[in-house]
Amino acid sequence: MSVRVSWARRVEGYLAHRRNFGFALTAQEVILRSFARFADQAGRQTHLTVGLATAWAQASKNCKPITWTRRVQILRGFAKYLLRFDPATEVPPRDLFGSAPYHRPMPHIFSDEEIIALMDATRHLSSDYPLRQKTCRTLFGLLAASGLRISEALSLKRADVDLHVGVLTVREGKCHRSRLVPLHPSAAAALRRYGQLRDHAVPHASSDRFFLFDHGRRVNKEAVRYALQSLCRRLRWRPRGDYRRHRLQDMRHTYIVHSIVRFYQQGIEIDRQILALHTYVGHATIGETYWYCSASPELMGMASERFRRHLRGSQP
Repeated sequence: MSVRVSWARRVEGYLAHRRNFGFALTAQEVILRSFARFADQAGRQTHLTVGLATAWAQASKNCKPITWTRRVQILRGFAKYLLRFDPATEVPPRDLFGSAPYHRPMPHIFSDEEIIALMDATRHLSSDYPLRQKTCRTLFGLLAASGLRISEALSLKRADVDLHVGVLTVREGKCHRSRLVPLHPSAAAALRRYGQLRDHAVPHASSDRFFLFDHGRRVNKEAVRYALQSLCRRLRWRPRGDYRRHRLQDMRHTYIVHSIVRFYQQGIEIDRQILALHTYVGHATIGETYWYCSASPELMGMASERFRRHLRGSQP
């Protein structure tokens, strides 16, 4: 491979190649571009080597071996791609930082009181942009009430929001799957109120997206993430779990965990309900939904008690 080819260009070539096969690579894109910047700044590395991979992985702000391992796992796919063009490429081994077991970071699970406080706190966002306040409040409420991914919520067009029957149409969600998302009447009513406020504030919007900011601008994820984290700092909340900051994804995690807790409390058949929940939230596999049973101490306690009752029932 030519020395003149930047690492940024190589990464973009890899991303384009994978996306031709239908992969979104949203998270991988961020990680690999971080590697490209690191390697280009290093300036002397012509080939991807284990030494370069190690230096980059350990340059992460999160100085945990499990974080380094995840970064290397993503880099391995890129390295295998490069190997086709550059025989000197070294593919980093899976156990580069030891054989630490896979650990999925625990999310922050919001309480009902926290969700209400967060929505109320949106009034403290800049008064120069009143529609932004209403948009963030409604978005936070929708994420907590439906388990939508933030990308799915922001991609909603007006035609995708049927408030007469209370159903959202999510188009091209994760893995390019579309689905219908029925809403609780209270959620549909909140969206209806927001739509009226939005149309009054922006009567001639140039975007067909359901959620808008002032002046008719479509909403971007970075602005909503900034609003969430600034409000959490204002409320002096510290995230529970393994992440350093509150995340928009935590709203989705919260919805799923609260739903499973409700299934246990109501004493209904858990496996059938989780299958329905898996379809509702758009998980690719049922295993993704079952993982949430380990995301909450309360759920773990309920699952353990259920297993103990099962064992007692099977004893002669």
